[in-house]
Amino acid sequence: MRHRYNDCVGWLAELMGHGSFHVKELSLCTLMKFVELEAEYPLVKVEWKGSFTFPRELLKVVVDGLIPLNEDASLLISRFQEYMEYDDIRYFVMKAVTESIGQVMQKTKERPLPFYQQNIFSLISPINMPNKERDLVKFMVKQDNREEWKVSKLQAHKQAFERMWLSFLKHKLPTGLYKKVLVILHDSILPYMNEPTLMIDFLTVAYGIGGAISLLALNGLFILIHQHNLEYPDFYKKLYSLLDPSIYHVKYRARFFHLLDLFLSSSHLPAYLVAAFIKRLSRLALTAPPEALLMVIPFICNLFRRHPACKVLVHRPNGPADLSEDPYIMEQEEPSESRALESSLWELQALQNHYYPDVAQAAAILNQSLSEIEDDISGLLELSASELFDKEVKKSAAIVPLEFEQVRGLFGKKNDIFAEHFSLD
Repeated sequence: MRHRYNDCVGWLAELMGHGSFHVKELSLCTLMKFVELEAEYPLVKVEWKGSFTFPRELLKVVVDGLIPLNEDASLLISRFQEYMEYDDIRYFVMKAVTESIGQVMQKTKERPLPFYQQNIFSLISPINMPNKERDLVKFMVKQDNREEWKVSKLQAHKQAFERMWLSFLKHKLPTGLYKKVLVILHDSILPYMNEPTLMIDFLTVAYGIGGAISLLALNGLFILIHQHNLEYPDFYKKLYSLLDPSIYHVKYRARFFHLLDLFLSSSHLPAYLVAAFIKRLSRLALTAPPEALLMVIPFICNLFRRHPACKVLVHRPNGPADLSEDPYIMEQEEPSESRALESSLWELQALQNHYYPDVAQAAAILNQSLSEIEDDISGLLELSASELFDKEVKKSAAIVPLEFEQVRGLFGKKNDIFAEHFSLD
């Protein structure tokens, strides 16, 4: 009977890779029913009374079927998510995933496996970790002395969760997967780790990739630096290098400028560093869309309020008037060597002639003395081009007289012969 049962489990595991989703779903549900029954009626007799049993090997067969190497199993994984509500199932799934990653990725020699890694992410990203030990109440397997069971301890769940994510993220990921992980990192991963600082290796790699991935990695680094006292060498140099034309166009623009505002909020930053950020933001603003300009101009004004020493960029009457005279070195990666403090903000003066009136009006504020109260830019971070367009469309236009004298006749001449035959009434 035991051999027949094992053969049945093997066939069901194979059917989880069937071409029909209905067959896959039936196989999954049958195997999970076997997990429940095998936990209630163990195949191996317990060695001593009060010991805890769980069909880990059978559950690992299910997990391996959910994360195939060469096909997308996201639909089957979404069907499996209802079982992840059980605390014991979730715990042993995390252990099984960690074991699978170690076995599979070791054979690939650090080569990314897009389908496999995407399947793992689909399986582990929706995990809802409990916040307190008393929340661990829903178990598929009923145990007599549950309070002594390791699975009923929150610390054990956190350890399994942390090891699972660290084993997953220590391998090179496809580019799209980096973005998906970084978007949920600060809300769904870091708060449930025993040692969040262990994520520094992954964040350092992601921060060095560049582009939108580096912008998203900022969020995790910010949490580690401010909440866990992490020291990141040359942080501001790297942050400065992220300022390129794409920052005004990427969909993560709001998140990036929110974090940039926080990183530049300290009054202890040297003037040359803040001036370099102001100059590069201003230079890039020359090609930015109006919705980004309406945000970055108040952003720059706030930097002047926090760092009055940088106001020399505005109050320099004999400073450079255009790009040809500007001593600022845009290509210099080191902020201290960019010569930003020797320059002036002729870029914002140029924006005072912008085609969009609201931008020209915003840039003109630098002609006046700035108030001490900072502008609230939170409402401008998410501003979009469609919002500006809708605003312009809804404006009521004033009636403008086009001619002083009313037109008479077809060609507007008095006593014209055409006026006798054509009427404009």
